[in-house]
Amino acid sequence: MSRPVVFFLHSLGASRREWDQVQGALGDRVECIALDIPGFGGTPAGTVLSIDVLVDWFEAEVAERAPACWFVVGHSMGGKIATLTAARSRDGAQGLAGLAGVVLVAASPPCPEPMDEDRRAAMLGWFGPEGPSRQNAETFIDANTHQPLTGPLREAAVADVLRADPAAWCAWLHEGSRQHRQEQAGKLVVPALILAGAEDGDLGEDAQRALNAPHYVHAEVDTVPGAAHLIPLEQPQWLAQRIAQWVEPQRARALPAAFVDLLNAERVAPRMRARLLARHATPPMPAALAPHRATLVALAACVVPGADAHDLALRVADALADGAGDGWRFADLPADADAWTLALRQLEAEGVGFAAMDATQQRSRLSAIVEQRTAPESSHGLDAQQWARWFEDARALFARTWMSLPSTWAAIGYDGFAVGGRGAHSPGYQHTEAGSVDAWQLPC
Repeated sequence: MSRPVVFFLHSLGASRREWDQVQGALGDRVECIALDIPGFGGTPAGTVLSIDVLVDWFEAEVAERAPACWFVVGHSMGGKIATLTAARSRDGAQGLAGLAGVVLVAASPPCPEPMDEDRRAAMLGWFGPEGPSRQNAETFIDANTHQPLTGPLREAAVADVLRADPAAWCAWLHEGSRQHRQEQAGKLVVPALILAGAEDGDLGEDAQRALNAPHYVHAEVDTVPGAAHLIPLEQPQWLAQRIAQWVEPQRARALPAAFVDLLNAERVAPRMRARLLARHATPPMPAALAPHRATLVALAACVVPGADAHDLALRVADALADGAGDGWRFADLPADADAWTLALRQLEAEGVGFAAMDATQQRSRLSAIVEQRTAPESSHGLDAQQWARWFEDARALFARTWMSLPSTWAAIGYDGFAVGGRGAHSPGYQHTEAGSVDAWQLPC
């Protein structure tokens, strides 16, 4: 598997250089791409001033490269751009399908950023006709660090503030940081690591939990010791290690590169791309079925050998909690959720419990259910016939769920989803005869 790509977006008044030490500590574990946000790092802002255009800019940077597995690390101002770009990936934007995770570092939230208005006014005043002074720049840096930066690190940070484009600086403080984009961000199923400096004020842990974490279904919040707001400069080694530890398991879930390349193609409709990305995301375990997780995992392993049993069990539990089904059930069974709860309890109540049995014992127990050679000890459970019928439904649900996954499609080379990107003008297939495939199709 090739290295994942990690994009880095800096904070207000900084540049891509704020990530130099973090990138050095990460080494060759990932491919690092640190970008200068327009108007910073000596780049002109031009017309790239509003939050929407900033997200357009970053989306284009990612789509141009279209990596098969990528992450975005957004610091402060860059965090808001990262979250809104993740929302575009969720909604099916072309070129963003490989997003595997978001790391927010003292990040500005989708809602207006908490900031004292007197401080905002002072910061805007620095960028008058004569531009900011060195004293202004040092005041800004010192106000955002736990301990003062020294030496070349301090000089580089001060120089970045001094060369910021006044239009970009003022646009962020006047508009970008005040924008309400909560609805646009919505709920994101992509995993997120949210980091807050232990000594940060406005964007510390409480703010991150209240303003950023609710937008991510899978959010892990952590505190960076010995740091305030400029975490990449204050604790680069700690930050690099934390990013590396978190990225690895997310990377392991990435879809194969060939499948992501096709998913990013113009011939895939955005709505289809969004649906497949949502389907690939890991759902949370519903509370009602959480006590039966081990039994569900064991069942998944028996019914669909070779599948990721833990992942499949989560998906089946999620479907049951949502009331999703195939439109029918046996008339003598209770509602699906009730039938599953009763059946799982019966499996757990017998002997050592289904999950604790070895594979031979599990197969024997399931065969007895199919052949109606077993009955529950309690009169309040499913009878032998109901239990057999439940297991018939269960096998169908496990198999149907597994076959619906993009990871399964990638494994079997199914690419029929990639024929509707241009609507009525979609190119479809060029060859339909047996044994012939189009150049764009996945290898079988």
